[in-house]
Amino acid sequence: MLVMTHPKLPAITLMLLCSSASVLWGFPFGPVLDLDVIPRTTVPFNGLLGCNHFHGQTVNYSTLLLEDGSGVLYVGAREALYALDTANISAIRNNSSIDWAASAEQKKQCLSKGRDDETECYNYVRFLDRYNETHLYTCGTHAFRPRCAYIDVERFSFVRFEEGKEKCPYDPFKGYTGFIVDSEMYSASQYDFRSSPDIRRNFPFPNLRTEEAPTKWLLEADFVGSALLRESINSSIGDDDKVYFFFTERNLEQKPYSSQTRVARVARVCKGDIGGQRTLQRKWTSFLKARLVCSFPEYELQFNILHGVYVLEGPNVQDSLIFAIFGLEWKNVKTSAVCQYSIRDVQAAFDGPYMELQDSKWREYTGKSPGLRPGSCITDQHRAQLINSSRDLPDNVLMFVRRHPLMAREIQPIGGRPLLFKKNADYTNIAVHKVTALDGNTYNMIFTGTDDGWMHKAVQLGDRVHMIEELQLFKESQPINNMVISYKQKSIYVSAASGVVQVPLSSCMRYTSCYSCVFARDPLCGWDGRQCVDISTYPVRSNLTQDIQMGSRGCDNITEDGFVTHRTRSVMVGHDLLLLCELRSNLAVPHWTLNGEEMQGYAVDTGYRIGTDGLLIIGAQTRHGGHYSCYAVENNVWIPICSYMVRVQPVPPPSPHLPTDPTALAERFFTTSTLSISPSSESNEQPLYPLPSRPEFHTNLHMEAMYISMVAVLGGLCLVLTVVLLYVSFCAHSAPSHRKYTQQELSITPTTERKQSSHVELKTISSHCNGRTDGLYAAASTDEEFLQIISGDGQVSPNKEPPPAPPLPMPPPLPATEYANGLSASLPTVLRKINGNSYMLLSQMDSDMTSPLYHSFTEELNRILEKRKHTQLDMQPDESSV
Repeated sequence: MLVMTHPKLPAITLMLLCSSASVLWGFPFGPVLDLDVIPRTTVPFNGLLGCNHFHGQTVNYSTLLLEDGSGVLYVGAREALYALDTANISAIRNNSSIDWAASAEQKKQCLSKGRDDETECYNYVRFLDRYNETHLYTCGTHAFRPRCAYIDVERFSFVRFEEGKEKCPYDPFKGYTGFIVDSEMYSASQYDFRSSPDIRRNFPFPNLRTEEAPTKWLLEADFVGSALLRESINSSIGDDDKVYFFFTERNLEQKPYSSQTRVARVARVCKGDIGGQRTLQRKWTSFLKARLVCSFPEYELQFNILHGVYVLEGPNVQDSLIFAIFGLEWKNVKTSAVCQYSIRDVQAAFDGPYMELQDSKWREYTGKSPGLRPGSCITDQHRAQLINSSRDLPDNVLMFVRRHPLMAREIQPIGGRPLLFKKNADYTNIAVHKVTALDGNTYNMIFTGTDDGWMHKAVQLGDRVHMIEELQLFKESQPINNMVISYKQKSIYVSAASGVVQVPLSSCMRYTSCYSCVFARDPLCGWDGRQCVDISTYPVRSNLTQDIQMGSRGCDNITEDGFVTHRTRSVMVGHDLLLLCELRSNLAVPHWTLNGEEMQGYAVDTGYRIGTDGLLIIGAQTRHGGHYSCYAVENNVWIPICSYMVRVQPVPPPSPHLPTDPTALAERFFTTSTLSISPSSESNEQPLYPLPSRPEFHTNLHMEAMYISMVAVLGGLCLVLTVVLLYVSFCAHSAPSHRKYTQQELSITPTTERKQSSHVELKTISSHCNGRTDGLYAAASTDEEFLQIISGDGQVSPNKEPPPAPPLPMPPPLPATEYANGLSASLPTVLRKINGNSYMLLSQMDSDMTSPLYHSFTEELNRILEKRKHTQLDMQPDESSV
């Protein structure tokens, strides 16, 4: 059978696939995208303040142990351990590092097992905790043969090694969690080669673990965290302390969300559990697990992959909170959510009905359960029946626990939905700091680390959050491995593959005005009348200004930095003018006024367009002259940024000496061409060689000579243009099409009849606020030698130098306060949205530009440029029309 293929079928298929992808993205996320939390400010790596960095001789700094009282931060990395000073981690103490590499023989055996010698056949430190007053305890993968060791704290050296197969995973990249409390070690991971997950108490005797038959308690579990809550303190029922483990596992539930292959869980065991007497010997008798739900139920969007947790203890255990970060099961979608849970809700789930495994699916159990609550800790009720430990529990209770580890009641987040939703980010770690602000209220500051080396800092305001800032902590993109907070040093320590960074909990000195300090809503910062300061350093706080709830009250000075810049701009009638206004806050919206009245810049007939970082006047007319002011509007407060006095100059009349008939025009062209190459030209009004008044014969000879000269000149010009076109064509074919713009130089010699000389340099600059590079944009600045234009289509290899510009005569400088077309030498550091003007139009490369206002702005510029391409060139063009 012959199949005919339409030539446009691949393109049509591609369009259908793209539209389907957009539908898939918009279906679950479209309404939710409005809930995306935007950081108020973005701080690149070179803009960090007060940070200290540590980089040892190794990589993979994954394990952190902070001892705030003694001022030591212990760090476990690949084949090394370090003891750092919490005041400044940049300097290593004397004898404060230990090399712990796997032997050459062990690495050889690792290779023989089929493991990767570049990543797996090393000793990765996975566990590090305080064992007693004099020693630390640590475990490492040791090239797929785990080892553990005791460390003498005073000398910071090993004193004894032991087998680690039951305490540390073989694989350095498997999920793992653990801690030591009261000389008891608890850990959870996939330990052996079979990768079977397990929750264990490793010492002291008796060691306990989870059950595998007839009902598997854990199904391909990936652990992310654990915590101890001392629920026995002030307990009226004589309750026991609980150990909680958090993980994601394979889903076998018969529920509406059963289409999800994995679900998030929390498991609980009792600290006093010692296993059963006959049933569940050396197994947990108190193991129970329940599902953690994090979703937008109105949009049927479920976050089911658990990435990290942080347990924030309250004044009493019942008031403790769990902050958990979630992702989606879809690997190609970067979206994260933070859900907040109450320990009371967790306890209620473990006190609810059970699930039962029926036909390989978990369904709610509706039968009768034993009299004593299965899976509960030993309480006064048990002791009254002479059950003083788990070994005294009846067999029927233990058999029920063995077959019913899963609870039917799901644990819903506080508020029924995520506390924080962030698109285009994968959170890998979380830490929470409780702060008391000037208003007397306590706020939770939430720190989240991303998979590309950034940290987001937010403050919880009831059922929502305000994101204060995002910080680029590492130059190279890499996941954040661990985060710990020092209350004594007021710092947070963040580790990644390349090192550890010490970040102040708050950088108040970054805010240089009252409003920038108040707008930040940082509970640690306040305005003292002169500067933004850390409120904890002020014993008397009555004169400090802070507004966490509204972020707008308390300031008298209306300007953001104490002053407003004033500039003067001139433009010729019919030309375009760009007025720049740089906003320092991602949450601020630009508003413009003309002569004191607010402008609405999106109607077709207004003659101007407003972008995020500027205002473009299109085809300036006399009515466009006046006083323009730009304001940054945030939290309903108008902050003046800059003002412009715009003057629209009339177009000068054509020169009276310019002939209109063809013969005179040819003579004029010949004379002007001679003039342009003459070193002694002084005037545009008199030709260098006056046309003589001769007899007809001589006149014809003269005209013949003139025509021959014109043909020669035009032939030379054609030759030059041919060479230039061949050179440009060669460069265009040789430059790779996938590389970004660098610079292209185009030299233009001004004609002798121009009134002014304006040499403008257009360059690509960063597109993201405060230095984060997501695309390419154009900025303009004055230059004294040449005009540089970056082509919107052509590209130049970044590895090659651009061709040199031919030498040009030095033009007279312009006045300092007035520039042709309003292009100032003092440009903003960022142009986020505006990507074109009358000088050029760059192709848009920023995927975030989805605003309809932005597209209408660009389309209007395209329309103007297309219209101007077909208009007749002016014989006396002004520089601003280039």
